[in-house]
Amino acid sequence: MEYNENRGGKKTPHKKQFSFNSCTKNTIKSLREVEYFLNNLRNFTRCMHLYKFFKK
Repeated sequence: MEYNENRGGKKTPHKKQFSFNSCTKNTIKSLREVEYFLNNLRNFTRCMHLYKFFKK
C-alpha cells in the first residue's frame, strides 16, 4: 500500500443546479449578439459594394 492511498479520495466538484431563468437570460443574450452581428455584417457588405462601385 502506498502512502498517498491512505489520505482519502479527492472531493468531486459541486454540480450546478439547473436554473431555467439563467438559461433563458443567456439564450436571449446570445440571440441579441447574433442579431447585432448580422446587422453589422449587412452594413459591411453594403460598404464593400459601394467601395467596389466607386473603385471602378
